[in-house]
Amino acid sequence: MRFSSNNNSKPASLALTSMLDVIFLLLCFFVTASVYSQWESEISIQLPTAETSDEPNRLPGEVIVNVTDNGFVRLNGMNVELLDLETRLSKLAKIYPDQSVIIRADRVTKYEHLVKVIDTCRKAGVWNFSLATSNETSDK
Repeated sequence: MRFSSNNNSKPASLALTSMLDVIFLLLCFFVTASVYSQWESEISIQLPTAETSDEPNRLPGEVIVNVTDNGFVRLNGMNVELLDLETRLSKLAKIYPDQSVIIRADRVTKYEHLVKVIDTCRKAGVWNFSLATSNETSDK
């Protein structure tokens, strides 16, 4: 017995258009997320308030040093010792002499811990640093 085969159908192919759309959307999401991750801010830190505080225009290359209420120094989400912070900032200051550093200290942090971080910045050759505060109206 002879079977007739109608082999006129096209071979199966993979529809890449929708897959490329999904990949493009994922790429957009991760690029956006990486930009916001550069502006590190510890959620657990409550900044002191100031009447003249305003939201600064943040630059992607800024270094943000967080000082917790118990005196731990955090950089890029990790606890660092002051000596390690000095080493990292001095390497950065050699490459970028006008490197800006934002120091975010909790409102109940002892003044002694804050002075140690400022002193570390100065030892490393970073003179362009600022202290972060929050606006009184944004806390209410």
